[in-house]
This record gives sequence, C-alpha cells and structure tokens, in this order.
Amino acid sequence: MRPTGRAFNELREVSFETGYSAHAEGSCLVKFGRTHVLCTASWDESTPPWLRGKGKGWVTAEYSMLPRATHTRGRREAKTGPSGRTQEIQRLIGRSLRAVVDMKALGERQILIDCDVIQADGGTRTASITGAWVALRQCVDWAMAQGLLKNDPITDSVAAISCGLYQGMPVADLDYDEDSTAQADANFVITGSGGLVEVQGTAEGAPFTREQFDALMSLAADACAELTGRQRTALA
Repeated sequence: MRPTGRAFNELREVSFETGYSAHAEGSCLVKFGRTHVLCTASWDESTPPWLRGKGKGWVTAEYSMLPRATHTRGRREAKTGPSGRTQEIQRLIGRSLRAVVDMKALGERQILIDCDVIQADGGTRTASITGAWVALRQCVDWAMAQGLLKNDPITDSVAAISCGLYQGMPVADLDYDEDSTAQADANFVITGSGGLVEVQGTAEGAPFTREQFDALMSLAADACAELTGRQRTALA
C-alpha cells in the first residue's frame, strides 16, 4: 500500500492555475499534490549574443526553491550561488521545452522560463516542466496576438512524471515519502505525441531489471498522456 493509499498508477491531485502572474506574458501555478511550482514565461525581443544574426531564437529556463519549501529551511541561492542540483534541473527544463519549439519560427528573440518551487513534496523538476509548457504556450499565444509572430513555433506539448519502485512495486508520481525510500526512481519527459525527450533513471541500491524499467516506462507514458489532456483543458 502506498502511503497516501493511491493506486500504483494514480497521480496525485494535479491542477494548473493559468494567468497566475499579472505581469508575465505566460504564467501557471502548477500543483502535484503538495508540490507547488510557480512557472512564468517572459518574452524578450533580444537573442543571446551567440545566436545573433543566425535567424533563430532560444528558450531557456531558471529554477529555484524558496528557503522554506522543504521540511527545513535552505539558504537562498541568491547568496550562495546555484547548486549543482539547481543547475542540472534548470538545464533539463530548458532542454525539455526546446524539444518542442521551432527556433527558426521563433526568430531572433527568446523566451525566458522561471520555475520557482513554493512547496516541495517530491517531483519538483517534473512538475516544473509540465507547468512551464503551459506558461510557454500562453506566452506564444500572447506574442501571436500582438503580431510579433506570424507562425506558431510550438510543435508539440511536453509533460514529465517521476516513476519508481516502491516496496518492489512500480508506481507513478512519487511523493517525498516514496521517493526517499524508493529502490529505483526515474524521471520521464514525454511529448504530447508520445515522443521521448529525456529519461533519467537511477537505482538507489540493487540494480533494477529491464522488465521493471519497461513497467516504469509504461506507467510514465500513460501518466504523461493524462497530463497532456489536463494541460489542454487548462488552456482551453
């Protein structure tokens, strides 16, 4: 039995509150159970220096966690500088979003994504990716309405989920209690059309089998398909 009593393939309660920020071109407060992340997308008419004159744009992301998002207070990274974990997660978010954006159609400008974890209970990176796409979609819709874009540069949606082996059983959408004791866990980033963007899998002790990985992959595919539907409903 999972700590929350959920079925092995059951997601936590998921919600998307779009337009959460009054100032950002796109924004979404995404909740996966007790994990809450504010995702914003900001339009920038400039492009990174290394892309100037190449006729292409860029999508990049920053990730941070508020000091009391977890059980104990963490130090603000504005004082200490981003940790290795923070840098790895924000690069993952950026890669995940760029996989579904046509940079030539975006033109020589960039969209900056900010994912700020307000409260953490496992799965912050996957919640960030899933909410960030919603914010990105709103930002692009804004740019098209303003006449800044002629063609939609977004080629597909993208969502992410964590799955793992908890007490020997493959389960979807790990919360902290499960993640902290899981025998293996993996993060899956999957597009709305079912394409794989990235898979991060780790055994926390004994290696896991190909059959167990396939079970996790199956759970992730179903979960991301469900999340894709919820993203579209939130944006409707």
